Amino acid sequence: MRPPSRWSLAALAHDRNAVGLLFLLPAAAFLLVFLTYPLGLGVWLGFTDTRIGRAGVYVGLENYELLWDDSIFWLSVFNTILYTTVASLLKFGLGLWLALLLNGRLPFKAFFRAIVLLPWVVPTVLSAIAFWWIYDAQFSIISWALMRLGIIDAPINFLGDATNARASVIAANVWRGVPFVAISLLAGLQTIPPSLHEAATLDGATPWQRFRHITLPMLSPIIAVVMTFSVLFTFTDFQLIYVLTRGGPLNATHLMATLSFQRAIPGGQLGEGAAIAVAMIPFLLAAILFSYFGLQRRRWQQGGQD
Repeated sequence: MRPPSRWSLAALAHDRNAVGLLFLLPAAAFLLVFLTYPLGLGVWLGFTDTRIGRAGVYVGLENYELLWDDSIFWLSVFNTILYTTVASLLKFGLGLWLALLLNGRLPFKAFFRAIVLLPWVVPTVLSAIAFWWIYDAQFSIISWALMRLGIIDAPINFLGDATNARASVIAANVWRGVPFVAISLLAGLQTIPPSLHEAATLDGATPWQRFRHITLPMLSPIIAVVMTFSVLFTFTDFQLIYVLTRGGPLNATHLMATLSFQRAIPGGQLGEGAAIAVAMIPFLLAAILFSYFGLQRRRWQQGGQD
């Protein structure tokens, strides 16, 4: 190893490890300032009674003890798990169906692939405002169409009823999230060699057998990554819920993210809001670990080990 006295810019330029570290420094500094520091500050605030305009003091686990006995917090946990589970499953099912459809022999395939991306590229707030009009209690286009068809007699209260509100926000999230799943799985389908399907067809395999024994196993690594991101995006959803319902009616659509914001900013209880946000971390870690140890465990295409 060269002595420190002989180090120079020229020697540093020829050291690939050192050059790599230098290129990583800006990204590391960015993550440290905009990710690590806010996360650490949030964890610290969860152990204090900080309020807006007043510095707090350390109170230990008092905020978490209050949350343990808070029925609204546990309702938000239930809503978040229900919202994430149902929406993620629907997005996966519809996304996989769309990916298979767009991967087949379809006229104007490129046009339809571009159209599918529209819900994903439209800003979330604009999508939420559009759905807010669609779900309007008096002027909903859905209620109008169903009434004209004679299926219902009165407008549907989409956002004023607890059950309807939950179903409505899930539908809006699915509409927005399906393109991400579909395009990602479509990219995975493009990497599967057609010769495998041709050989299976010659051996007499049915379409379902080809899908089960060729398509699905070879897509499993991509499914693991896509579903992990889908679950994380859905679990931490804030904009869609906040614009549509503000967590109502009667906290029926409050997620942990929206409740954390409500307690911290409008409510002024920064410590309690931070504690709710920190309580989301175990659920997010569980989703990541489930993906890594569950969905991604498989025997590789060439017959290797898990």
